[in-house]
Amino acid sequence: MTNGPPESGSPDRSARPVLLTVDDDPSVSRAVARDLRRRYGNDYRILRADSGPAALDAIREVVLRGEQVAVILADYRMPQMSGIDFLEAAMDLVPFARRALLTAYADTDAAIAAINVVDVDHYLLKPWEPPEEKLYPVIDELLAAWQRDGHTAERKLKILGHPWSAPSYEVRDFLARNLVSYRWYNVAEPDGKRLMAAAGATPDDIPVVITSAGDTLIRPGLAELADAVGLSTAPTEEFYDLVIVGGGPAGLGAAVYGASEGLNTVIIERAAAGGQAGQSSRIENYLGFPDGVSGGQLTERARRQAVRLGAELITARTAVGLEVQGPARRVVFDDGSSVLTRAVLLATGVSYRQLAADGVDELVGRGVYYGSASTQATACAGDHVIIVGGANSAGQAAVFFSAHAARVTLAVRGESLERSMSSYLIEQIAAIDTIDVRTRTQVERCSGTDHLECVTLVDLDQGTRQQVDAGHLFVFIGAAPLTGWLPDVLETDEAGFVRTGPDLVVDGQRPAGWDLDREPYLLESSIPGVFVAGDVRSQSVKRVASAVGEGALAVTLVHRYLAE
Repeated sequence: MTNGPPESGSPDRSARPVLLTVDDDPSVSRAVARDLRRRYGNDYRILRADSGPAALDAIREVVLRGEQVAVILADYRMPQMSGIDFLEAAMDLVPFARRALLTAYADTDAAIAAINVVDVDHYLLKPWEPPEEKLYPVIDELLAAWQRDGHTAERKLKILGHPWSAPSYEVRDFLARNLVSYRWYNVAEPDGKRLMAAAGATPDDIPVVITSAGDTLIRPGLAELADAVGLSTAPTEEFYDLVIVGGGPAGLGAAVYGASEGLNTVIIERAAAGGQAGQSSRIENYLGFPDGVSGGQLTERARRQAVRLGAELITARTAVGLEVQGPARRVVFDDGSSVLTRAVLLATGVSYRQLAADGVDELVGRGVYYGSASTQATACAGDHVIIVGGANSAGQAAVFFSAHAARVTLAVRGESLERSMSSYLIEQIAAIDTIDVRTRTQVERCSGTDHLECVTLVDLDQGTRQQVDAGHLFVFIGAAPLTGWLPDVLETDEAGFVRTGPDLVVDGQRPAGWDLDREPYLLESSIPGVFVAGDVRSQSVKRVASAVGEGALAVTLVHRYLAE
């Protein structure tokens, strides 16, 4: 395949639609490309190929990059693959491209007959001299017809998957939470099938991710995906003043203050900045936002602020170990790499507890979701959605999905919402007719073939069961601290939350192994220099504002520790 060189002053090469010419005769191929470039080179990119298979490879590359093929000119007689066979195959990849055959006079009848088979738009007799009379009018007509269709280049990242594929959901959710723009294609629909063919993939390969550069990723892991979209996945240095594990409100708050006060700071985040707060559809009781703010907007502002002040954010990297090495602390990652630091802040937050109901595990990502999955909002249109939980996160989700679903059921195990939900949310829910609050209710079973179809609800007072149709169920029950990776010497309470400060001093006795001539600081753990903030801390207030405040306070205590 040969590319025509960009003309001086022409638009960016990759931004121009493609005119493709295919001919096995090098002299004819060069002549066609020359004449096309002379007339159309400023606005179109001219490509030429010497065979049908080579031209199909070129088209696949163009399609994967999100570019457009406007017109294809193919010679009628070619070895390996005739012009007719080639154009028929090309239709599957670029169905909107205009197609024309180049043919000798002796083959005119055969070409016309074949045109009726594959719906070719035109044919051109060789030779086409002068091009001003015989070539350009035909190409002008084909381009005008193509332009009338109004197709535009699609340069976004593309995800090819199935709506009820759990790995496809994981990729979509990761990109959405990291604010990476993408275009979703269902592989069961024509456009999805076309791109799968261009990528040379099969349904067993999903999810397939096609980058804006045209690279194809088959079932990528989150680290590979993060690298492909330009997110930072590895620390740039070997030693830091402060390593923050967790990029929720507490971690982001600490990063803003740490970086602004001169600490060499890095945040390690396993999924996306914001944590559970970043998934909240609406936070209405955070200081300074009288009209409310989405969790995504709030945490994205905090992320930008932290990075602008000099903090480093590492995404798709999970901390799996914490070691004491003299005055330093080592944080070990899931790939075996590690980073050294003078101080650590644990801000890992919590995860929602698993729903103890039959059939749930098999349907996670296929109708059952933990936390708020905003990427599923469109899919909920006209559906019955069940929200499990009675705290603020569940209430926010109920309000959010009520704007999309036909009906929302809020299944609450407790006797009322007042014990666990803010009054402003309770009032909002009461004012929405499509939200049905069912207290003393528990999910017993989730059923469906390839996705969730129905849910069995149990009335805990009456002992009665009801099977209801529902395509989506979102779980917001309890909170499990993400502390299983921490060393045993780090003290936690009975529920696994990390003890800090005064809670570590019992009957005047400091924690076992504590080697400093002072008691632990307010947010310091049983390991000197390892601080804790936010939901993962024992006895913490589970609110965004308090998490941010603890993150800021932790930095003050880090300064004290480093000055010792």
